[in-house]
Amino acid sequence: MTVRFGNNRLGFYILTFILSGTVLGLAANFANVFLPDYRRDFTIFSLIVPSLTILTFLMTLQWAQPRSEAIVLFVLGILWLTMGAWSTDVIGNTQCDGLGGQQIPSKNNGQTSYKSYCYEMKVIQAFSWALFIMFVIAFFILLQLVSQAERFGRYDIWQEPIRELPWFGEMPGYYNTNTQGMHYPQSPGMGPGMGPGHPYYPGGMPMTQPGHSIVIQPGMNGAPPTITQVPLSA
Repeated sequence: MTVRFGNNRLGFYILTFILSGTVLGLAANFANVFLPDYRRDFTIFSLIVPSLTILTFLMTLQWAQPRSEAIVLFVLGILWLTMGAWSTDVIGNTQCDGLGGQQIPSKNNGQTSYKSYCYEMKVIQAFSWALFIMFVIAFFILLQLVSQAERFGRYDIWQEPIRELPWFGEMPGYYNTNTQGMHYPQSPGMGPGMGPGHPYYPGGMPMTQPGHSIVIQPGMNGAPPTITQVPLSA
């Protein structure tokens, strides 16, 4: 996993945890105040979606493949779209600041502040739409990164660990590498793409030793080419 992809993915996960945790806390408050008498279906659904999001992300944080990540982003995106649409249907365009003193029924024939309920619903509504947009963007970026990796020869990238996925402008499967100049990891005493002890021009082209010829063998699945020098007598 490249540094930028790993950091951006972790940042996306953390932000999702924060927003989902907030929605889950508000939904738990609704469950405590209203269940089972008032808006039972919406309250239960608002408990399920953030709980499922947090649980799924805890599992995929350490282990995932691009194909499993794509399925997770798509399914959770649909759930948050439903959550945003449902909360919009519940609260609509209600202006919360004009509801002072109004009450709505709660469980056990009680009453609770409609103004407080309205504000909490507005937060759920806003966070649900924000999470839906975040999942759409993450899904689109994932498809772009997979397409980039396939262009560099990683045709099985969908089935490989997601740590092999690069960020934009970086090579797949190498830690913090860059496509500009096609730099590859090198072993001690080796030039990029060459065997031990082979001299290198500053521009990256191998220097042919006297009485030798260069043999270049293309790499497989995006690997760097193998460059060796063979004596002419051979």
